Amino acid sequence: MTTGQRMQRTAGIVAAVGIVVSSVTPAQAAEPGSVRFATFNASLNRFDAGQLITDLSTPDNAQAANVAEIIQRTAPDVLLINEFDYDADGTALRLFQDNYLSVPHHGAPAIDYPYSFTAPVNTGVPSGFDLNNDGTVGGPDDAFGFGFFPGQFGMAVYSKYPIDLDAVRTFQTFLWKDMPGALLPDNPATAEPADFYSPAELDVFRLSSKSHWDLPLQVGRSTVHFLVSHPTPPVFDGVEDRNGRRNSDEIRLWADYITPADSGYIYDDEGVNGGLPRGAHFVVAGDQNSDPLDGDSLPGSIDQLLDDPRVNTNRTPDSFGAVQAAIQQGGANRTHLSPHRFDTADFSEPEPGNLRVDYVLPSTTLSIQSTGVYWPTTFNPQHRLVYDPSFPFGVASSDHRLVRVDVRVPGA
Repeated sequence: MTTGQRMQRTAGIVAAVGIVVSSVTPAQAAEPGSVRFATFNASLNRFDAGQLITDLSTPDNAQAANVAEIIQRTAPDVLLINEFDYDADGTALRLFQDNYLSVPHHGAPAIDYPYSFTAPVNTGVPSGFDLNNDGTVGGPDDAFGFGFFPGQFGMAVYSKYPIDLDAVRTFQTFLWKDMPGALLPDNPATAEPADFYSPAELDVFRLSSKSHWDLPLQVGRSTVHFLVSHPTPPVFDGVEDRNGRRNSDEIRLWADYITPADSGYIYDDEGVNGGLPRGAHFVVAGDQNSDPLDGDSLPGSIDQLLDDPRVNTNRTPDSFGAVQAAIQQGGANRTHLSPHRFDTADFSEPEPGNLRVDYVLPSTTLSIQSTGVYWPTTFNPQHRLVYDPSFPFGVASSDHRLVRVDVRVPGA
């Protein structure tokens, strides 16, 4: 099928399902009384330490401007950004607000977040061990989380609601071995089980490849726990599947954390044990690097959250842009089992194809009002924000898409 034929087929599908292709704004602001939570792996990571600060120190970085415009057009009230390089002074966090979010872009109004949060992550932090078993110690694959410098691929949160900083909990240093029934990888060349990592390595090996944060937000008279993370991709390993297993257990940490009967073993970086109390409001958000049916993650990994009775999955964020992209790009997309409209990442073809990996999952105590994935079709003028041939590989902002869920918070 030629490109022209694919375009005609896409246009036919668009017309058949009644897609309004002339729409300029895929998502409007949240309705009054609703709170919009969003996650966006915005690829605001750089190869060298300090480079993100340099790029954000002026309003002239085209990729950052596109990321900011997407945020402005979707107008989240609470936003997690994955792959935002960490610096201890929070300089990049402030510069992105001042030079990008606070600056209107192509008619999109400026957006101001009076509250923000960032903290150290495990990426690029040397472990002192040969974690990938290649015979040498050092480099990004021997860090606690893959990274060329400490803080690469970090996280940042912007919020219009106050963050109770005294009640924030982080889980950067929780050890993988301390999770009951952990899926520790095995060395198939030996008879011993779960021995890919030595006892000495397991004594320091952290579960979280970046970190897990519980950020209590004050929304009116209610507290909503914003539970954010970015599990490792379940690839770039061997038959031991060390990254796939870690990815699954990183997802499991939140599933256990929201379940009082299962959370007793969890301890935070201050040594406090336990998870959320029964009935707490929460929103789990982040690039989980796991599709329910496709890709390389362990079967059932993301289902640990999607099938949890405490998680509200009444509506799944979707987009017509994802359907169009899957049809046009082909490759593995032709055989995927997950509906294309739920995809949130535009990955390479022929493998792995586009996947649903980014999630905003509220608790059942919060009613879902609206959902969406910011993925404009090629018929939409805003498609330039996700694809532009003048950028490397055409990626104008990120290979991920912003995902949002609007919820009604009791007492807001």
